[in-house]
Amino acid sequence: MDKVNNVIDIIKDMTFINKLRFGVCVFSSGYLNFKYDKKEYYKQYDKLLREWDEEYSKSFFDARKYPIILFVLAKMMEMNEGEKNQVIMWFINNI
Repeated sequence: MDKVNNVIDIIKDMTFINKLRFGVCVFSSGYLNFKYDKKEYYKQYDKLLREWDEEYSKSFFDARKYPIILFVLAKMMEMNEGEKNQVIMWFINNI
């Protein structure tokens, strides 16, 4: 539970646009498996990010520019499936 709360705290501290970027990354990742419909949520966050971030709509998204997002993704890869689902459920319900 500590890992879950730590990751959620990091996500809470992100800017809104970084949260959208995180959503695009997490729902397009083949390395993270969870029980939610990844394609549907990817479409939602992709659409929102295109509306909010002009750079994203004009170019390829390079996650390497955003180390905090990569850090959170790495932390999630260390989690078991139940912990990942808790983080994703919180993310979906709070963004």
